Amino acid sequence: MMQYFRVPGRHGYAVEFSPYFPSRLACATSQYYGIAGCGTLVVLEQTESGIGLFRSFDWNDGLFDVTWSESNEHVLVTSSGDGSLQLWDTAKPEGPLQVYKEHTQEVYSIDWSLTRGEQLVVSGSWDHTAKVWDPAVAHSLCTFKGHQGVIYSTIWSPHIPGCFASASGDQTLRIWDMKSPGSKLVIPAHEAEILSCDWCKYDEKLLVTGAVDCSVRGWDLRTVRKPVFDLSGHTYAVRRVKFSPFHATILASCSYDFTVRFWDFSKPDSLLETIEHHSEFACGLDLSLHIPGQVADCAWDETVKIYSPSCLSAHP
Repeated sequence: MMQYFRVPGRHGYAVEFSPYFPSRLACATSQYYGIAGCGTLVVLEQTESGIGLFRSFDWNDGLFDVTWSESNEHVLVTSSGDGSLQLWDTAKPEGPLQVYKEHTQEVYSIDWSLTRGEQLVVSGSWDHTAKVWDPAVAHSLCTFKGHQGVIYSTIWSPHIPGCFASASGDQTLRIWDMKSPGSKLVIPAHEAEILSCDWCKYDEKLLVTGAVDCSVRGWDLRTVRKPVFDLSGHTYAVRRVKFSPFHATILASCSYDFTVRFWDFSKPDSLLETIEHHSEFACGLDLSLHIPGQVADCAWDETVKIYSPSCLSAHP
């Protein structure tokens, strides 16, 4: 069964399930396809009768990404076209608790560390820098430089404290350690802009990238001269890639070709299923940590959709 929620006049950029509430998810949206206008953070709640609006927060520029706090079930951070990050509390719906403004261009990516005891957020910007923040501190803890292009994606390692990956328009995937200002590893991962990366939940050496060349590639950090898998099928740029939290070899990707695809990279015929339920660019994608096989996505067609593809329910 597929549930959907429409956000009129807002185009979806990112969606993320709550790590605390199985029924709750957040979506970062922008007016006018993110080119102009304002943005809205929409927090949704699933009920027996469908998806309902739990909270919404407006910001004066487009919102491009959202991440839930790993230490407070009510707190989220969004990133915006005006170069700022916003800290929101769903228990205090009047406005952002804090605004962090250091990036000089659009902040396209935001991620909260999964490591216990760490209160760390990483952001990636069109200003070619990544920054690490403690939300309790008004300024960034450190800035990471090295990319020669827009940073589209930043993601913490779920295995290694203080380690994150970034993907850029300079066609590289980079691995960083907070203890060092320079990147530990630079991987020329595609011959096109890389729009997304993610870290495997089951293998600390495995990452996936999605790029404008329509491909989805896997990288083993021990042998980076060539990808360990190269998945083709999308017909336009791959906007977001996500590993399954329940299956070691399954991942999902969404694309400007309007589709969401599910893959098992351990199989010769890797493509498991193609979902075609959007009428515009599919930009946001997440897999529930609580409900095996449940997926959420969002697109420029003003909709957020929650569903369980048959290929995931077929995998115990």
